[in-house]
Amino acid sequence: MDYTNLPLLLLDNSSLSNVLGVGTFKCEYLNFEEAKGIIESYDPESVLKCFSGAYLESVICDYLDIENRHFEYVEPTEMAVNQHAIAFKVYITPSGTQPIIKIKTPEYISEAKKIQNIYIHCQYIHREL
Repeated sequence: MDYTNLPLLLLDNSSLSNVLGVGTFKCEYLNFEEAKGIIESYDPESVLKCFSGAYLESVICDYLDIENRHFEYVEPTEMAVNQHAIAFKVYITPSGTQPIIKIKTPEYISEAKKIQNIYIHCQYIHREL
């Protein structure tokens, strides 16, 4: 089997647990700049997303400053030997402060309240065996 043309998988918390079921893996943390460089090193059709929500795709495009390529979705399964992936791990915590923003128009007064903090970090995964 030719492993040089395996697609790069983009994973979230849930799909990460699906692909790690079988094999030996090497994992390391990435900053956003490193994640961007890896994604851009692949042909657009060789990058597959293994999550269905649009939120993470917007993070990839907006915060990594990657042109929106509309990555093809595939159901997460086990990774092939020598396949690579980037996991976008999401952590949501309650807000320690809850500022209220008042929005006033001539007809209406509304409020917006901060209720949570969202953190995302990247992890590079390579299946060795």
